[in-house]
Amino acid sequence: MRIDPSELGAERIYRLMTGIVVPRPIAWVTSLSRGGVLNLAPFSAFTFVSQKPPMLAISVGRKGADYKDTAHNILDTEEYVIHIADTPLMQAVHDSSIEHPPEISEVAELGLETLDCERIKVPRLSVAPVAMECRFRQCLEFGDARSRLIVGEVVMFHIRDGLVNNGKVETDALDPIARIGGPRYARLGEIVTLGAVFQTPKSTD
Repeated sequence: MRIDPSELGAERIYRLMTGIVVPRPIAWVTSLSRGGVLNLAPFSAFTFVSQKPPMLAISVGRKGADYKDTAHNILDTEEYVIHIADTPLMQAVHDSSIEHPPEISEVAELGLETLDCERIKVPRLSVAPVAMECRFRQCLEFGDARSRLIVGEVVMFHIRDGLVNNGKVETDALDPIARIGGPRYARLGEIVTLGAVFQTPKSTD
């Protein structure tokens, strides 16, 4: 089968790519508007781009002709929190993708409790097993749709007790959820461990 992307609109290409690039981790992001409204939204175009300092990237698209509230909030306040959700939070993650007017808080709509962060003003979700306090560092725009790739530095990690062993996260205990095509999500399933291979150390520390 051959598919020429130049013959397709953005929506059809999006459906193809989100079915091919799978599974995708989900960044569950809280951000504050200038008026103090706490926004919550999931983003599955998400990865890390640096380990020292730790930096994460999310791609934020538009809703209609305007950018999503998360992009506005981050560029306005330069602070936000990226959470990793586990399986019990799957429905809440999905429901937080419902589009609301900017004056409506998804956190309040879903009845989620929050905690104060240590380094930034944006609250974090108390139910999430991982929360990463972030400060905005860079924004790049891509494509005809001008999707915004937002890069932020993690200034504090909050990780549920018992998830870190010998400096590494116990992924099976974390039980993160992933996004696949459409309104569908996935869990990790079987974890396969292969033999270690030599790699040059990333640093001397």
